[in-house]
Amino acid sequence: MRYAFAIVAMAAAMLTMDTRPSAAQQYPWCAYYSGRSGGTYNCGFVNFKQCQATVNGIGGYCQRNPAYVAQQKTRRVVR
Repeated sequence: MRYAFAIVAMAAAMLTMDTRPSAAQQYPWCAYYSGRSGGTYNCGFVNFKQCQATVNGIGGYCQRNPAYVAQQKTRRVVR
C-alpha cells in the first residue's frame, strides 16, 4: 500500500511540473567580486547605485553588463 501511494504521489508531482524552459532575466549592471580562489560576478542589478551598495564594504567593482539588451518599448498606433 505504501508503494502504491508513493507512485501516485510521484505521478501527481510529475504531472504538475512546468516543463516550459525559463528565460533568464538580464539586468544592466554587474558586480564583480574578487577572492582568494579567483572571483565571481552577479549581473542582477537594475541600476549603478544598487550595485555599488552591494559591493560597498566587501570589495569589488561595478560594470555594465555586456550581455544586456534593453527591451524595445512598443508604440501603439492610434488611427
